[in-house]
Amino acid sequence: MKKIVYTLLALLFTQLAWAQNIDKIINKEYVDRLIKTLSSDEMEGRATFSPGIDKAATFIESEFKSIGLLPMEGETGFRQSFEMDGKPLFNVVGVIPGKSKAKELVIFSGHYDHLGIIKAKGDEQDSIANGADDDASGITAMIALAKYYKKLNNNERTLIFVAFTAEELGGFGSKHFSKKLNPDDVVTMFNIEMIGKESKFGKNTAFITGFDKSDFGKILQKNLAGTPFTFHPDPYTRQNLFYRSDNATLAALGVPAHTISTDQIDTDQLYHTVKDEYSTLDSENILATVKAIALSAISIVKGTDTPTRIPRLIEKHD
Repeated sequence: MKKIVYTLLALLFTQLAWAQNIDKIINKEYVDRLIKTLSSDEMEGRATFSPGIDKAATFIESEFKSIGLLPMEGETGFRQSFEMDGKPLFNVVGVIPGKSKAKELVIFSGHYDHLGIIKAKGDEQDSIANGADDDASGITAMIALAKYYKKLNNNERTLIFVAFTAEELGGFGSKHFSKKLNPDDVVTMFNIEMIGKESKFGKNTAFITGFDKSDFGKILQKNLAGTPFTFHPDPYTRQNLFYRSDNATLAALGVPAHTISTDQIDTDQLYHTVKDEYSTLDSENILATVKAIALSAISIVKGTDTPTRIPRLIEKHD
């Protein structure tokens, strides 16, 4: 009986310490600043190949530098550049090197491109598709997590934080990124997409795509014991979301790569419209989801949990 009581007390103190720690590092003002900037009219909807996406990349780079991230090995800066149809593209990638398990990689990601300037419909005057939820919310989470783990400074595994380009055009950023890694070195991938509104499961909830394909979700939920937050399997399997986001390429290579989201995609009337703006978002939902990911990932970051692999769909790159 005493052992059970001590275990529960230890868990309680751990959760309290974590809550106090993360609240000092990530707060609503910080999250709001990130997402307001990324979804501002100044970014012009962050269309691939546009001046707006270059502005967004510059902002993400400045945040990475301020946090103290390092460029990915083999890159001279945070921009991972490549070309598509002779036009320049760039992911933005930052790294926190691991300690005892530096060769094992954990990825946190989202896509920073969106639709840009689109044709106004009906009597709408606005033509900027700001993409606040899709996916400035995910990029905000990724940057906030980078700040958190850099402050903790206890990651045994190497952490990679990446803002993907050209997701809306077919996931070209994540496809290029995956070629730069040996998928066997990637322990898991937390891809974050559209967390700006309450999920169908209510407050303090999110869903994970491909939940049944590995034990990723079970590990995350175990680490959330004693908190009000819960992760759920993807309720929109007919939408095929597991294969429609930037996790898909690494998942096909056997990596337990999953997307975390709260969007009610089957009823979301703002998806891919000019009305996807900051004013429509629930900042508290974003903040709660970011904190839940931070806590739920901790045993993977520290190297004590390793999600099971997903059966390969394609052979790994040469």
